[in-house]
Amino acid sequence: MDIGFSNAERAEVLTQALPYIKHYTGKVVVVKYGGNAMINDQLKQQVMEDIVLLHLIGVKIVLVHGGGPEISEMMDKLGKKPQFVDGLRVTDKETVDIVQMVLAGKINKTLVNLLEMKGGKAIGLSGMDGRLIEATAKDERLGYVGEIQKIHIKPVWDLLNNGYIPVLSTIGCDREGNAYNINGDTAAAHIAGALGAQRLIMMTDIAGILRDRDDPSSLITGLTVSEAKDLYKTGVISGGMIPKVDCCIRAIEQGVKNVVIMDGRVPHSILMELLTDEGAGTWIKGD
Repeated sequence: MDIGFSNAERAEVLTQALPYIKHYTGKVVVVKYGGNAMINDQLKQQVMEDIVLLHLIGVKIVLVHGGGPEISEMMDKLGKKPQFVDGLRVTDKETVDIVQMVLAGKINKTLVNLLEMKGGKAIGLSGMDGRLIEATAKDERLGYVGEIQKIHIKPVWDLLNNGYIPVLSTIGCDREGNAYNINGDTAAAHIAGALGAQRLIMMTDIAGILRDRDDPSSLITGLTVSEAKDLYKTGVISGGMIPKVDCCIRAIEQGVKNVVIMDGRVPHSILMELLTDEGAGTWIKGD
């Protein structure tokens, strides 16, 4: 397909990417995937292409996915009205069964299949496999919403070391066998921390952290943890961005080198972040 580049220009693009390829080859990168990039079929195809390309150049990439809109859609089909407390889905026994069916079943296996079709090697796991995400109830008002107690990361390392892309759905379990709905951002932060990841990429529906939430040009490209905490006080980080940034800070405190919040609606934003000077979104790193 002719996309308007000469062979020399294509070669130049690859040469410019070489230092970044060398930097990330053999390193662990965790991608938290959800929101608009998951709903839009064309964007979904491009995200899978980015992940497979990184996999093929030797990046140990882990895909952690959510699926809130699909869960709500299935609940609606089954005549069950979603309820939320403080932004978290109230999850009774019937709802946690729906969550398990949608996340560990339909979404997880669809993503695995897409990665395989793009030329990758992928295996899907839920947080219940190998007791990967051990959890307890977070708040009795929320029912089967889980608070992570421990990450048993060995199954993920086993897949990475055998050349697979682990695709992880965020369902946890306790020692009594109860399943729990786990917030995807929180799970991604804990998993990235347990892996000592080089980078955690949080895909969202906005450009990153904005000084003025109504002005996309006010994007803050980078912050230290201390600077991020100062932005809580001034109200720049507020509303739904607070728990997301909290997860970023938690990941850094657990050993992740760098976290980026970026717009999953931008085509090939993962490659832009990892393989170019400009990057994409807002990065946060330790002080």
